[in-house]
Amino acid sequence: MTRLKHIKLKTAASYAGFSQIDGSHPIQEQVPFSHVPYHVRYRPGGKVAFFNFTLAKEMGLIDPGHAHEMNAELESVLLQTFSLLIVNEYDQMHPDRLDKATIKPKPYMATRYLQLQHADRRGLTSGDGRSIWNGSWKFAGKTWDISSCGTGATCLSPASSKTGTFFRSGDPHVSYGCGYCKLHEGLIDILFSEILHRNGLRTERVLCVIEFSKGFAVTVRAGENLLRPSHFFLHLKQGRWDRLKAMVDYHVQRQVNNGSWTIKPGQDPYVYFLEAMTRNFAEAAARFEADYIFCWMEWDGDNILADAGIIDYGSIRQFGLFFHEYRFDDHERWSTNLKEQRAKARYMVQTFAQMIDFLKTGRKKKIERFARHAALKEFDKIFLRTRRLNLLRRLGLTESLAAELLAQQPKTVTALEKAFMHLEYAKTKKGRYRVPDGINWNVLYVMRRLLRDLPATIDRNMTTQEARDLLTRSLAWVAQDDAHAVRPAHVQELMRLTRFYRQLMVEAAALARTDLGRLMKVVSLRSAKLNDENRITGDAVCLLAEQLMAQRRHLSSRQFHKLLEMIIREQILDPDYQPSPFQPQLRNDARLEPLVRRALKTVRSYREGL
Repeated sequence: MTRLKHIKLKTAASYAGFSQIDGSHPIQEQVPFSHVPYHVRYRPGGKVAFFNFTLAKEMGLIDPGHAHEMNAELESVLLQTFSLLIVNEYDQMHPDRLDKATIKPKPYMATRYLQLQHADRRGLTSGDGRSIWNGSWKFAGKTWDISSCGTGATCLSPASSKTGTFFRSGDPHVSYGCGYCKLHEGLIDILFSEILHRNGLRTERVLCVIEFSKGFAVTVRAGENLLRPSHFFLHLKQGRWDRLKAMVDYHVQRQVNNGSWTIKPGQDPYVYFLEAMTRNFAEAAARFEADYIFCWMEWDGDNILADAGIIDYGSIRQFGLFFHEYRFDDHERWSTNLKEQRAKARYMVQTFAQMIDFLKTGRKKKIERFARHAALKEFDKIFLRTRRLNLLRRLGLTESLAAELLAQQPKTVTALEKAFMHLEYAKTKKGRYRVPDGINWNVLYVMRRLLRDLPATIDRNMTTQEARDLLTRSLAWVAQDDAHAVRPAHVQELMRLTRFYRQLMVEAAALARTDLGRLMKVVSLRSAKLNDENRITGDAVCLLAEQLMAQRRHLSSRQFHKLLEMIIREQILDPDYQPSPFQPQLRNDARLEPLVRRALKTVRSYREGL
């Protein structure tokens, strides 16, 4: 891959694009009741803790040859653009607190959307509680949305909704109503979003983090479209056809202009909309299940993007094992679990079907009327196909070969999946137990370890003792001391699995026009990469963020950015990953090596956790 040469840092004129990020966004004019407008003021005392140079180059915000180093001019521009605090209702009632000279001329927006935390289930009081949209940015035919979290308390927060009171930004006595966020949160967002992005998942990404005293920060996020299903659903719940149409029309045009959708002349854009939502949410739900990604999907469509991408890493986890009984305790309610994500994604598609029917007929029918809609049958079909393709890929097959094998051997693939899931779902006898933020029930086997060992079983039928030994080696650490963890039914299931595995690999070799031995060499290498057990979990990323908070005080900005990049690259487990041409070259740094080793040790220590 060709690497771009580093050149001298550009002058401030290279950063002129940031001046266009001034709160302006087409939704403000095109979609009524889409947002609450807020003027913003410069927030002093900030400094840039992190800047995503690679993302900024992809967006065209900085020159492609810009060195991956912060300089005074760039930091000043970033602070002027993103070090902001909204002038909220409390401020407006206390104007003596304001320095009018620091207030920006254009209003920004806190968007309205549906949220289950609000007693009003129609979206009249809910939305961005501590965020604003900085605006949109166009480059190379694409439009990007940019938003910031931690910019002050809005009237759309759960605290304001419950109490009917407006709060001062930063009020320490108000839970999730103070409007601020922590630097610790920003570091988690950086690590998780970049790791998942580079492993092929749709997600918003962190562009910049600005830190302030007392551990507070503003996290600036970017994506090609940051709308959520909940941005549409509030207009549907309120029965506002005009507002809903405006939002859907905007979204359709945005997706087309960005090149994400291709709607042919004469094709119904609303039908295309529903087809795209069905496909995206079915594929995402299957991928989340395969990768053990906990994403609290709910009827409100709040915690996920409209393209089924990941948003808001405060509610995202990547488990080390298939903890399908884990639930998050949100005090007033329990979250969904991994198994239920499919049904929640399916229900959102059902709601989209209701929504499109409302747009086309002008009559809002009850959601139950769409329980047998054709889109749901298509969802089920896509979900199952994607889940099986994900399993074949986890075996080490390429995407194209996996698709061909599934088409040729659907019954064998289904039988292998059934045996695999029987083992993947196996739980300890201990039962449910409390964890710091919810409940869980441990599973027995580390399936990634088992998948890595499968190629060694290809040459002969597995004996009962060999199956028992393989399962014993695959036991999770919590089950190591259980003499009865490996059950006879599991042994028989593994023996069936290996028979189906051998049949599929023989067929795959024939489809690839190669011999079995050559195929298995490729499969083994790919499987070892894809099923690396040292995969970052939610527990690990929280501890990593704490470590980074302590380490960064002793590092230069360049070293800190390099350290983050080194950690992220260690978590790229996709053998087909194609790096961005804007990623920096990493040269050895003796000071950083022990810090990277410590980070990887943390990942290893919590690789079987939540």
